[in-house]
Amino acid sequence: MELNEKQIRLCEENNEDFSDLKALFINCTLKKSPQTSNTRGLMDVAKAIMEKNELEVEVVRAVDYEIAPGVWPDMTKQGLEKDDWPQIFEKVMAADILILGTPIWLGEKSSVCQRVIERLYGQSGELNEKGQYAYYGRAGGCIVTGNEDGIKHCGMGILYSLQHLGFTIPPQADAGWIGEAGPGPSYLDENSGGPENDFTQRNTTFMTWNLMHLAKMLKENDGITAHGNQRSAWDAGCSFDHPNPEYR
Repeated sequence: MELNEKQIRLCEENNEDFSDLKALFINCTLKKSPQTSNTRGLMDVAKAIMEKNELEVEVVRAVDYEIAPGVWPDMTKQGLEKDDWPQIFEKVMAADILILGTPIWLGEKSSVCQRVIERLYGQSGELNEKGQYAYYGRAGGCIVTGNEDGIKHCGMGILYSLQHLGFTIPPQADAGWIGEAGPGPSYLDENSGGPENDFTQRNTTFMTWNLMHLAKMLKENDGITAHGNQRSAWDAGCSFDHPNPEYR
């Protein structure tokens, strides 16, 4: 993906070292590889910015995997024949940044995206070494594409879900592109206007840099400070300075 002049200049002027960060993009398109994904097209802008700043980046197209429905870590242990989620979860836990990308269908994020969120939810109750929920210390964002309205609606639901599960959300953590309302060209289609759209490129750029800055701050500070947010301590009876410990 070619970056525009403004995006390239920001990369060239950067003095921050992001080389120890890892980012995972999960593309929730409904199209299996090698079909063209317009969502991937916009995600590639963020990916290119990250790679120019020496982040380790991986893209997973969720529909290429057999992600079983459910909210258990491994659904084969619940009687289903196959479940590829455990290997994707390992990639999530190895990353400092998670970006979910989705097309818009009937004003909503894709069914694939919803399933990924449900599977993330299934392991959100696990704890890290400090007794906090598992996703603490990771930054989250989203990218949305389509040719019908719904970018902000989809972003609202995705980002709410990610923060509820424990991800930290920076300012301007969503970006998207839609063409004219109704049938029309998608982001990567010829003369769509998407790659040249200043609003889309600006928001995608800001989102990417904010994710990198936040992930760097979190990593340098060993995640979120562990006081008042440790499930293990809460279960052990700590009140965390609650004025009435009996009703903590």
